[in-house]
Amino acid sequence: MSHYEPPVDVRTLTYTAPGTVIQYPQVTGLASRQAEEKINRAIILQIQEMQRIQQGVQTGTHPETTGHFEIKTNERGILSLLLSNYTYSIPMAHGYTVAKALTFSIRTGQSYALSDLFRPGSGYESVLTAEINRQIKERSIPVLEGSPVTVQPNQDFYLADKSLVIFYPLYAITPYYVGFPMFPISVYTLQGMAAETGPLMILAADVV
Repeated sequence: MSHYEPPVDVRTLTYTAPGTVIQYPQVTGLASRQAEEKINRAIILQIQEMQRIQQGVQTGTHPETTGHFEIKTNERGILSLLLSNYTYSIPMAHGYTVAKALTFSIRTGQSYALSDLFRPGSGYESVLTAEINRQIKERSIPVLEGSPVTVQPNQDFYLADKSLVIFYPLYAITPYYVGFPMFPISVYTLQGMAAETGPLMILAADVV
């Protein structure tokens, strides 16, 4: 089945304020103006939420914030982004980074949760949990004591070519020095559980 759609145009915009420089994406030229507005609004809301998280973590004075983004997928009507926000305030021992991902349908503007990628009742949570714990052991990733590694329906993720990448916030399952633990899983191994017309099946389809 052909899923070809040209990549969408993504502009880099910059928000500046005292001590703050945040670069963020804005989509333009979509066939559906409603979908375009929905996507851009979701991006702004996510950036604002990341700022609120930082305010609860970096509680010192004179905070300095930088924000960036990465485009992980921009093909076949799917846009997947990773947003990051680094903030340091005096006299904290070190700065803190918040990372969040957003994955959209370009046609509708829908923002996908992890649960949207799979068929109801497919048991995907246990399958992904088992795979992530396998990778932790294989890659010798240090895990915090008392931090069970599980996958939830609202788990952070992004899509990158033929992979679903699950990731966790700083301190969630690993020590700070590990950074963001990320676990790529091939979409081909998930086809049996994937939503029939969802992003995983679209990405798994052959090249046109």
